[in-house]
Amino acid sequence: MTRKLALLLLFASLPACAAQHRTEIAPAAIPAQSLVPKSSLAYYAESRLRAADGDLEGALVPLNRALQQDPENPSLHTALAQLYLQLGRGEEALAECQRALKIDPNSVNTQLMAANILVSLQRVKEAVPHLQKVIELDPTKEEVYLHLAVYYLKNFEYEQAVNTLKALVKAVPESPLGYYYLAKSYDQMKLPKEALSYYKKAVEVKPDFEQAIIEMGISQETQGLTDDAIQTYRTLLQTNPGNVNVVQHLAQLYIQQRKLQEALTLLQESGGTSVENSRKIGLLLLELERYDEAVTTFEEILKQEPEAHQVRFYLATAFEEMEDTQRAVEEFAKIPRESSYYTDAVGHLAYLYKEEGAPEKGIALLKEEIARTPSRVETYLHLAGLYETMDRYEDGVNVLTSMDKTLAADPRVSFRLGVLYDKMGKKDQSVAMMRKVIASSPEDAQALNYLGYTFAEMGTNLDEALGYLKKAASLRPDDGFILDSLGWVYYKMKRYDEAIYQLEQAAQLADDDSTVVGHLADAYCAGRHYKKGLHLFKKLQQMDPEGVDVVERMKHCRPETGEK
Repeated sequence: MTRKLALLLLFASLPACAAQHRTEIAPAAIPAQSLVPKSSLAYYAESRLRAADGDLEGALVPLNRALQQDPENPSLHTALAQLYLQLGRGEEALAECQRALKIDPNSVNTQLMAANILVSLQRVKEAVPHLQKVIELDPTKEEVYLHLAVYYLKNFEYEQAVNTLKALVKAVPESPLGYYYLAKSYDQMKLPKEALSYYKKAVEVKPDFEQAIIEMGISQETQGLTDDAIQTYRTLLQTNPGNVNVVQHLAQLYIQQRKLQEALTLLQESGGTSVENSRKIGLLLLELERYDEAVTTFEEILKQEPEAHQVRFYLATAFEEMEDTQRAVEEFAKIPRESSYYTDAVGHLAYLYKEEGAPEKGIALLKEEIARTPSRVETYLHLAGLYETMDRYEDGVNVLTSMDKTLAADPRVSFRLGVLYDKMGKKDQSVAMMRKVIASSPEDAQALNYLGYTFAEMGTNLDEALGYLKKAASLRPDDGFILDSLGWVYYKMKRYDEAIYQLEQAAQLADDDSTVVGHLADAYCAGRHYKKGLHLFKKLQQMDPEGVDVVERMKHCRPETGEK
């Protein structure tokens, strides 16, 4: 249809009086444009056609003429506001909206446009009353509730956000976004249980709401509901196995649970081919002691990114674990001085020199690095650690006590000093160092564990030790050695049922550690589970054939008053 034809059709629909007027006047006597003055509708139609052709400035002319004919028509004011908005003339657009609303304040479309204009002018707060009015006029406008809620959230007005969203789900019970943003609101308010309940509701309403499912899994993670989070992610991957974000979350949960093979399989099958994914696969292979495969993985990455110093560090570590000292040295030596992995690489090199029978070469290397860069705490710690492996504890202490006071304030220095003092038999000084670490770093699970276990072994301060170890276990619930320490302090307190419970958990996480197995065996015997205790002592003999005290400990594992 041509534009002229469209206009003719519009004129044909004019009121009957106009048609009658045309028949009463002789066409030849009066010019055509004077014959029938254009109505506001015709001008409006012309404006729309020009706008459709992209002539926004040209569209203003007929629309303004329409308003001259019909100045109290709110729709025309709203249309003019829309044109001004498209032309970037926000203030004029707002003025026309206000004129339209003065005539008809109950127009949903005009209220919405006023809100949009104010947002475009970055006067968001002034848009709020208009959005509220829209909800009052039409409670089913889901997107308006959501705009309001997001505004409140950005301004930390959580109560208003929650109230708005609850009004939405009451008006539109099947609104998945309503439930989703309620969950986000409670997340921001640090109310994770409420947040999780609304994530679940969003997924219930819309089972394929992927973002809500992911957020639900993350919420479960943060609340320690690891098994639930794993199930959530696994369910999502059944429908979308290519979601790399979910794969990474699930793999991390498997790693936390020490389900390394599951994490490896997941990443190999679903994690993609990115360098980052390959790096994680290599680390898992390294952790699983599949060194040849780890080496192959890391070498493939280095072919793509030869300057990936972190990956080269892992490659060198794999060779070190394989006792391929020469190749380990070669790879560690390739890490440049400017790399963040350089200091640790030097530490490993020094240790490897010691393993090759040249400890003085390693000591000289570390001393040279200290002289070159005296501000790196890590190098002092490497040197003290090297002395420790050589049983030269006094030399290790001297390295750390000769440091600059500012560097010596690092909690890692106090911790290493505590270990060295302990090995020197200076228990009081060791305890003092560990207390110093905990005073400056109350969340240091390693120091909490060390001090708690020290007290347990000494049989002193057991209540204090229990407090330290409970805190350490809460910080690292999947650390088998911390759970072993906690079980051992319960054993020392003669709380055998609690000791067995904790030590069984520890043994599941560290079943290849002879100390953990021995502690559980002792706890079984003390708790009168003699068969279990003797079974573990026999396992311990196989694990540590030279253990001189196993036979003596087994003597105390004999039924006297019957077995539980």
